[in-house]
Amino acid sequence: MTTPRVEPYGSWKSPITSDVIVSATIGLGTIALDGQDIYWSELRPSEGGRNVIVRRTPDGQSTDVLPAPFNARTRVHEYGGGSYVVHDGTIYFSNFADQRLYRLVPGSAPQPITPAEQLRYADAVIDRQRNRLICVREDHTVADREAVNTLVSCALDGSDQAQKTQQVLVSGNDFYATPRLSPDGTQLAWLTWHHPNMPWDGSELWLGELGTDGSLLHEKHIAGGSNESIFQPEWSPAGVLHFVSDRTGWWNLYRWRDESATPLCPMEAEFGMPQWVFGMSTYSFASSNEIICTYMQRGICSLASLDTTTGKLKPIETPYTTIGSPVAAKGRVLFGSGSPTEAAAFVQFDMATGHIEVLRRSSEITIDSAYISIAEPIEFPTEGGLTAHGFFYPPRNPDYAAPEGELPPLLVNSHGGPTSATNSMLKLGIQYWTSRGIAVLDVNYGGSTGYGRAYRERLTGQWGIVDVDDCINGAQYLAERGMVDGQRLMIAGGSAGGYTTLCAITFRDVFKAGASHFGVSDVEALAK
Repeated sequence: MTTPRVEPYGSWKSPITSDVIVSATIGLGTIALDGQDIYWSELRPSEGGRNVIVRRTPDGQSTDVLPAPFNARTRVHEYGGGSYVVHDGTIYFSNFADQRLYRLVPGSAPQPITPAEQLRYADAVIDRQRNRLICVREDHTVADREAVNTLVSCALDGSDQAQKTQQVLVSGNDFYATPRLSPDGTQLAWLTWHHPNMPWDGSELWLGELGTDGSLLHEKHIAGGSNESIFQPEWSPAGVLHFVSDRTGWWNLYRWRDESATPLCPMEAEFGMPQWVFGMSTYSFASSNEIICTYMQRGICSLASLDTTTGKLKPIETPYTTIGSPVAAKGRVLFGSGSPTEAAAFVQFDMATGHIEVLRRSSEITIDSAYISIAEPIEFPTEGGLTAHGFFYPPRNPDYAAPEGELPPLLVNSHGGPTSATNSMLKLGIQYWTSRGIAVLDVNYGGSTGYGRAYRERLTGQWGIVDVDDCINGAQYLAERGMVDGQRLMIAGGSAGGYTTLCAITFRDVFKAGASHFGVSDVEALAK
């Protein structure tokens, strides 16, 4: 074993280079199940950022099913998501170049099923009884008008595109999302919200009946409002509507039955998340009475089985601390995963044996674990007697040791959003610094999700203040405990985190350096 060289913190050489970080990396999108076939989308930098749909058959073979140059990506609400749906082997997807919906039958070229106009589509659900799909449509046909959002139906064979006879089912509100059709095809649930709210501020769950002509009847508002966020309406196989609400201050699961909403498992945990894009999910039905769900407590995700008849929540042990978008079927669960030692991946989990099969990794790069700094969840005091949260990464490199008595410099990372959150999953961008002898504090400042509504609302009207205070207090907390050098503090962030960085180095005298990556610099201009 080689004796570590004694060198100052920050001067260590590392095998985790910038080239290593960006090479052979993909972005993982949405995972879905159609019969026995598994589908997912992946963003490939090597193909100019094209989003490819991949099918994995039961024999373990994975094949690209979306031919170039087609790109499964939608721009509805600009951030997109919910770009494809699969039914009986046929894929319906939004193509980025023209934003039209296409039908892809195995063995054939993609065919458009919507007109070539300034219209965008997302978050589709198949209505097989009426040979149509129901989705969110965003109308950009009038240049000097804000885009108009509606829920519409489109014929699966594209027969209504020439006559432009798409049926508008719901209209009049600013935003729509998550149309969900009951198993018997008689009812439709959906989410809607209005300016200036984001869906995590206040949104509404509506329910309506579908008439014989496919129109929507007897629409009613059943949950949510300006101060209540609703997330992921979903029907059980028995036709009972479920959803997530934060009416108690925490995103918890509810069942709608007999004209009332009943909490299934009340607890101080987050079973929902901020709906930045379409298609996000935290639970899936394994049967009419069993939900496989993910929930977050203190920044850590867990997987569990929920008995909807008793309300009993049974944790499912996995090696992961980041879990998302579970899809349950026939004794297995598909989900997105990550841990302090593993980057993002799609995995398949066997409920009976606990066996985990990795379907697709976001990176095939292998880093010696001796160079990996493990995230340490921390809590620290902040303004007003409150507590803030983050993940601390101490320096780690087996080839080096610091001179006796030296403390490491600290880089504080402020995430984007700002109503997003960081997690403890392996991020080579953080390991780049820690393997060079620089500690990192990844802060979930007030305003971050995953800690309840009250924590999320700390940033309301206080952007650039609360987040900055929390970043500073986190850094000073570590310095006061002798974990980092209080005279060598730095801060960095992108987008909203870039704004936090700019505010911190402009208005406060704590950090010696700062880096704003594509950061917001003028909030008034942003609001306009």
